[in-house]
Amino acid sequence: MSDNNVLSGENVADDENLDIELRPKKFSDFIGQESIKKSLHVYIQASKKRGDVLDHILFSGSQGLGKTTLSQIIASEIDVDLKSTSGPVLDKPGDLAGILTNLQLGDILFIDEIHRLNKTTEEYLYSAMEDYSIDILIDQGPSARSVKITLPRFTLVGATTREGLLTPSFRARFGVLERLDFYPWEELKEIAFKSAKKLKIEINDKGAEMIAKSSRGTPRIVNRFIRRIRDVAQVEGSNVITESITKLGFDMLGVDKDGFGDLDRKILSAIIQHGGGPVGLKTIAVSVNEQEDTIEEVYEPFLIQKGYLSKTPRGRIVTQRAYEYMGHKTIAGEQRTLF
Repeated sequence: MSDNNVLSGENVADDENLDIELRPKKFSDFIGQESIKKSLHVYIQASKKRGDVLDHILFSGSQGLGKTTLSQIIASEIDVDLKSTSGPVLDKPGDLAGILTNLQLGDILFIDEIHRLNKTTEEYLYSAMEDYSIDILIDQGPSARSVKITLPRFTLVGATTREGLLTPSFRARFGVLERLDFYPWEELKEIAFKSAKKLKIEINDKGAEMIAKSSRGTPRIVNRFIRRIRDVAQVEGSNVITESITKLGFDMLGVDKDGFGDLDRKILSAIIQHGGGPVGLKTIAVSVNEQEDTIEEVYEPFLIQKGYLSKTPRGRIVTQRAYEYMGHKTIAGEQRTLF
């Protein structure tokens, strides 16, 4: 994957720092996801009145929709510390035990990509979530013994792009389940204006609208586009992100007005070359030289939502809309045969 692909999940250090700067710090600054914000506000106020900790929360949804940001806002609203980690990092129960035993009363433990926790570590969390205690094994062999350690009451906030991979028993231990949806372009336009202001560059109405409509319903992509197009504007000697400057930036990035990038087109082309599907994920990944997880978590949700791609038990199938977009006249559903 190339480093300049703004649709990828990889960021350079500068972009990560800017991402943090552009994130809203409170609910009133967070644009979109109104029903989720309203629910979270109620849960937070209720827990404060009871003098109790907030129930465990599971956020699900595609990358870049605001799961991490909401977790940070919750911690800020309650005025507690947020400890962040991710599923792949917690390789052993001991890794998790070290984090849990350092939590203070009311703290929030945020686990990103929680669906990637291994089975042993996941089961280790069960008693921590329900009973606020964990068992630690001391010594080895015949002298080994288990010691129960009581934990302070805390809130676990999990974020996942693939809720279906969580076991039912794990999912049931979360008291609050919230799914973040893609944003309408009108909300993304508001985000574009706010981000441009924070980056100290002007953006006109047409430029903001073009960026919003090309950002795949995702605030993170709005912010990346703003940063890259700001660079184009400065090189062109402009202090304003206009429609023409935005088009120059999109041409450089290989992005069209609908937000499709090079890899989107490669995915559709790979399936069309295989007769329109069904094609397995592994075959697509090899054809476009990309990781299966990246295709499934970053690219597929948008293609499916926009009606270009369908998932079946046998594999991926492109729709008639995809054929038209890619300039093919073949009718979707017609299968090539050898006879």
